[in-house]
Amino acid sequence: TNAGKLNAQKVIHTVGPVWQGGSSDEATFLKKCYLNSMKLAEEFGMVTLAFPNISTGIFGYPKEQAAQIAVATVKAFKPNILQKVVFVCFDSENHQLYQDILNT
Repeated sequence: TNAGKLNAQKVIHTVGPVWQGGSSDEATFLKKCYLNSMKLAEEFGMVTLAFPNISTGIFGYPKEQAAQIAVATVKAFKPNILQKVVFVCFDSENHQLYQDILNT
């Protein structure tokens, strides 16, 4: 969608999976959220994309597992246009998880 008054070109909406204990293929669905968003960003010619901690709030996805999936999926993506991905962490626990994963 259009970004309204945000300092952005577009907003890509994605709905992550609700955590159900890990036996309902949640990891695959979460990975697809990141992949599909990056593909859409490229289709719209975006060079920068920001992600929140998808599914780790009310949907209950374990934060460490979600962070591992997010970082691995973004690192494996082969961009044509996309140059920068930012992980937006809404709490100190997620921030520390992403720092640890990205620094290893």
